[in-house]
Amino acid sequence: MKIICVLFALIASILAVVAFIPLLGWLYWLVIPIGILSLIVSVIGGSSTGKTLSIIVILVGIFRLMIGGGVL
Repeated sequence: MKIICVLFALIASILAVVAFIPLLGWLYWLVIPIGILSLIVSVIGGSSTGKTLSIIVILVGIFRLMIGGGVL
């Protein structure tokens, strides 16, 4: 269970890095739900690494969407 939640968090973080490319900010609309899913699985599985990484990805995604006006 811990491996799955860390894997979800890593996938979300890789997508978040890709979404930093200009005109791909809309990808955060996919990154945030994956991060939330990873956070839920981390809480159930008890993985503190997965929780931390998921929270960071979610916060960065929300911040980036706020800066870009929800699109960019």
